[in-house]
Amino acid sequence: MYITISAQKLGGTFSQSSGDYVEYLEKENEGVEQEDMEHFFNQDREGISAREVVQEIDGNTAKLKKVEPKFYAITVSPSSYELKRLQNSSEDLKRYTRELIKDYAACFNREINGRAITANDIKYYAKIEHQRAFKGTDRQVKENQPYASKILKCKDDIQKIKRGEIEGNIPSLEKKIAKLEKEAPHQQGGERIAQGMPKEGNQSHIHIIVSRKDVSNSYSLSPGSKYKASEVEMNGKLVKRGFDRDQFFSRAEQTFDKTFQYQRNFVETYPARKEFIKNPKMYFSALIGLPTSEKAIAVKMLRESGMPMLPKIPANKVQLALKVINKIKQGVDTAIRSGSIGI
Repeated sequence: MYITISAQKLGGTFSQSSGDYVEYLEKENEGVEQEDMEHFFNQDREGISAREVVQEIDGNTAKLKKVEPKFYAITVSPSSYELKRLQNSSEDLKRYTRELIKDYAACFNREINGRAITANDIKYYAKIEHQRAFKGTDRQVKENQPYASKILKCKDDIQKIKRGEIEGNIPSLEKKIAKLEKEAPHQQGGERIAQGMPKEGNQSHIHIIVSRKDVSNSYSLSPGSKYKASEVEMNGKLVKRGFDRDQFFSRAEQTFDKTFQYQRNFVETYPARKEFIKNPKMYFSALIGLPTSEKAIAVKMLRESGMPMLPKIPANKVQLALKVINKIKQGVDTAIRSGSIGI
């Protein structure tokens, strides 16, 4: 499960409308028959139009300053293993989203009129997407880049030869291009993976646009708060504040597992991934101590996610050389961003 929470921000300034983001989320509906379109939904409604989403989000910004985000974008990307557990991607992910919003609300250390925040206080709109394209930051694209650069150089030389700017053998350059295309380490469907190429397989994921203000347009609810859970005195009263992201990420996994009876592997858990960043030696010690079958699945998941090649893990050794761990750790950020083990 890979989850991101991003504030509404473009460059160095905050956009005053959600229009651009909503338009971006509508891209998959272009050229699609009406019955096959994915529409926005929230906790109790479906078939919500993009226009209504923009109007509702933009109109729910009372007392917010121009430099403050008016909404937050949450992206939820289940792994291929998690998606296989679903019976119907669209309907199951809608069901999961509605449960996830309950977790989101519960992770605010805030009160409204003396009661805890609930999903009914959250103003949000969500949309399911089924396609993804390779980005320039993806490991496959980055590792194919040296080949892409050489191919581009050959194509540029061919054009120069045609214009008479240089001399050369066009058929020879075309053969070189074909050879480079095949030699690129990452292929999909017999083609070199490049930026913008659609990804194969089930790529279903969830986009959620959440208003900064609650449904009453009275209370500010920011998941970007730097405070996990604390109290501050305001106008002589103690006021709760904060949002616990760690708790949200953990609950997101637990809710998925409970909803779909999913058996989560050690390396898929948020606490394990956090441990890897903080204390890789402890992480690998725990990995080594897993039952044989679970450990085999764990290593397979790590390799598929783009983690640098793991050494063979000896069953009778708890310690791995620090230099090996550090080498693996260098590729973790990329693996977490582009793979299926990050959150």
